[in-house]
Formats: sequence, structure tokens, C-alpha cells
Amino acid sequence: MSHVSTGGKHEAGAPAAVSTPLHAYPKRWFALAIIAAAQLMVVLDATVVNVALPHAKADLGISDSNQQWVVTAYTLTFGGLLLLGGRIADYWGRKRTFVVGIIGFALASALGGAAWNDTSLFLARGLQGVFGALLAPASLALLSVLFVDPRERARAFGVYGAIAGGGAALGLVLGGLLTEYANWRWCLLVNIPVALIAIALAVPVVPESKAHGNTRYDIPGAVLATLGLSLLVFGFTKAGETDAQMNLKYGWGSPVTLGLVGAALVLLALFVVVEARIRNPLLPLRVIAQRTRGGAYLSSTLIGAGFIGAIFFVTLYFQLVLGYTPLKSGVHSLPVSIGVVTAAGLASGLLPRLGPKPIMAFGGVVAAVGMVLMTRIGVDTPYATTVLPALLILGFGLGCTFVPLGNIALVGVDPHDAGAASAVVNASQQVGGSLGTALLNTVAITAATAYGRDHLPASAGGPPDPAALKALQAHAMVHGYVTAFWWGSALLVLAAIVVFVFVKASKTDVAADGAAVHLG
Repeated sequence: MSHVSTGGKHEAGAPAAVSTPLHAYPKRWFALAIIAAAQLMVVLDATVVNVALPHAKADLGISDSNQQWVVTAYTLTFGGLLLLGGRIADYWGRKRTFVVGIIGFALASALGGAAWNDTSLFLARGLQGVFGALLAPASLALLSVLFVDPRERARAFGVYGAIAGGGAALGLVLGGLLTEYANWRWCLLVNIPVALIAIALAVPVVPESKAHGNTRYDIPGAVLATLGLSLLVFGFTKAGETDAQMNLKYGWGSPVTLGLVGAALVLLALFVVVEARIRNPLLPLRVIAQRTRGGAYLSSTLIGAGFIGAIFFVTLYFQLVLGYTPLKSGVHSLPVSIGVVTAAGLASGLLPRLGPKPIMAFGGVVAAVGMVLMTRIGVDTPYATTVLPALLILGFGLGCTFVPLGNIALVGVDPHDAGAASAVVNASQQVGGSLGTALLNTVAITAATAYGRDHLPASAGGPPDPAALKALQAHAMVHGYVTAFWWGSALLVLAAIVVFVFVKASKTDVAADGAAVHLG
């Protein structure tokens, strides 16, 4: 990617279209700052809303079975459209796609901040995911063409990776601050001023570039993949839907649930057929057919499902059961990010000596242990002795998986497929998170409902004691969360098994120049 060109007209006041190597572009570090700020907005949004969820849920009347859509509406569209977003950035123009992504993300954030019911909030979150799927790959592509010197590129992607890691932690604290001292709506509205500044700076500073050659889009593939995944999440959600008496309306064996899941599987099977036959596939099947890469993508999906799906309940537990304020909840969630950052630094140093397989398999097992430790929670569990060590161990294990994952995802890949291969890593984590959140939310609701029904206090001819019912509700919620943590730990163990069985990359296969650091 050392040469790019736009083929378009040069606008007054805008940087010239680039058709030569960009390593000499004098404003490349300023452009990096702008790109990093925009990416921070996207990363923040993945966690900032988690802390605000209990307040948004109460304000808009969101049901327990539908609460996961606040997360999955974003991660599903984001992950499902990332591959298409990368193609659009390459063919339509990376700067143009970057700017449009920022504008759309800001407008979707405004809609979410003004949400009047649950449907409008879910729609806004879905639109944020759509425009995030344009913004994220355009950002990476711009960095790739701006920094072609290996050492400069390593530093640039190091900054980008720090934004991705630190932004998640910052989102937890910022979400708590905004929810507690302003309003949960500001967790979305805060994106607007950031977007306006990024747009104002990007237009005159960031250069345009695009790829040439085959520029046809795989629209059928994008539609089939996104619709199939959406129906699968919808089917999981229906299985956990309850009525006013907290009885399951459908369950796993109902015709509605089975019909939705069956239709989803048919659409996803059609997606594979289309990708195998179309000349310009969204996901070239040769990318995932190779044993090591396929194992990396499958483990990435399982890690996303186990981690994102289960961590969804941590902030709910802090606020709804332990009674933490939003800010306290955000701060007490930080140990996960601390563990990730600590392990990532260690894993980076060990990767050239040990290779990716042992580090990633070890990380999956350690993360599963942390998740198992979270099953010890109760309605009055002390944070310091129970929750804190569990979150630190969970984060440390995840950090050990993230660094090797980005490297093995590109082992043996053809340069022509490098963009698609790297995009699949991000997409698999987001899609896994969407499916895991929907699945584990239904598992938690089903377990909590059964617990509440089995432990309903005797009324002795009169209405149940309100205090007893409130206590029962807290115990039922904890039982549901614990069940979700057990399932999440099983998914993380399965990810480690997949790595052990399928990944064959050795330390000699790991890239030494840091070019793939952004993938982890």
C-alpha cells in the first residue's frame, strides 16, 4: 500500500489527493491525532453506555429481556458491516468515508440522546454501529497509507492500540461521571462536540486516498450476513422474553424461537454459498479456510461471546444489587482494563520467544478462571476480597489473548487479502459479543425466573410481604448473573481448546516489524 491515488478533483483548502508514498506527508502526525480522537469516540461508546444502562432502562421502560439490545444493536451492526465498511473506504475514498462516518455517528448519537422510548434508543445504537463500521476501517486504512516506514507505523499503531485499550476503561469512568452528575443521555450526546472538532480538523489536514482495480461491492453478502446475525440475536432474545408475571412467554423450544433461529441459520448458510460463488466476495472463504487463521477467528468469536456477554452483567450487579452509584460502578469495573493492559505488555515481550499459541491458550484458561471466580458473588459480597481479584484475573487472561490474536490472524495470508483478514478479527469479536450478550441475557433471565418461581414466599392467604419479595428479586438476579458467568467461563475454555487444537503458528511466524499490532 505504498502508492494510492484518488482520481478526484482537488478541493480548495483541502490537502492534495495522494498518488505517491505518504511517508513524507508533513502533517501525518497531526492527522494521527485527529484519527485517534475520532476512534476514541467509537471505543468510548462501546463501554460508556454500559454504566448508564440501569438509568436508561428505568427512564425508558426497557424490559429485562430487551435490555441487551442497548449493547447488541451497536455491536451487531458494527461487527456485521465492518467488512463492507472496509471495502467502501478503499473504493469510495478513505478520507471521505472517515468524515461521513464521523458525521453519521454524531447524528446517531444525537438521536440516542433524545430517545423517547426503547425502540428509538435501539435504533440510534444500531445507526451508531453502522457509521462506526465506516469510521473504524477507514481510520486503519488511513494510518496504513500515512505511515509506510515500519518504525513509524509501529509507533502510530501503538498509539491507536493504546486508544483502543485505554478508551474502554475511560468509557466506564466517563459513563459514571455523566450519568451521576448530568444525565444518562449525555453518555451519547458527548460524542457531538468531539465529532464537530474532528470534522473541522480532518477536512483540511487528512489527505484523501483510495484503491483502484475491482471496486464492486458485495451487497448480497452484506445483507445476508447482517440479516442472518440479527435474526439469530432476535431468536435468542425471544427465548428469554417474559410477561408481567415474570413467566417465560416463549422459551427455547417455542415455534417462534425455533423459527427465528432456523431462518437465521438458513440466511447464514446462503451467505457462505454466495461468498463461495461471487467474484468479489465480502469475505473470501480462502481467508478463513486456513487452519491457523480459522482457529484464530473462531476463538476470537468465542472470546467476544464469553467476555462481552458476561461483563454486561457486572455493571448491572454493581448498581442493581450492590447499590453502587454510576461513578462508583464505573471505577470498580476498571480492574478488567488494568489486567488487560498489564498482560498485553507482558505478552508483547514474550511473543517472539514463546510464539502465539501457548500465550493465547494460557490467556483463555486464565480468563475462564477469573469468570469462574465471579460466580462467588452474592447479594452482599465484599468487593475487595471477591470481585476485585476476579476482575483482575479475567482482564489479565484477556490481555494474553488479544496480543497474539492479531498476529496469527495474518499468518500466511496473501497480501491481497490482508485487509479482509484483519477486518475479520474485529468483526468476529463484535459479532461474538452480540451473540454472547443476547444468549447470556436469555440464560440469566431464564435462571432468575426459575429461581423466583421456586423460592416464592408463602403468603398465608394474603399478599406476599414486599420486603420478602424485594429480597427474593435480588437473590434471583444474582442467581441469573452467576449462571451467565458459568456459561461465559465455558465459552472462554472452549476458545482455549480451539487455539490448542487448530493454531499451528510458531514464534517464527510472528511478524517482527509491529505492522499488525493494531489487530490485537
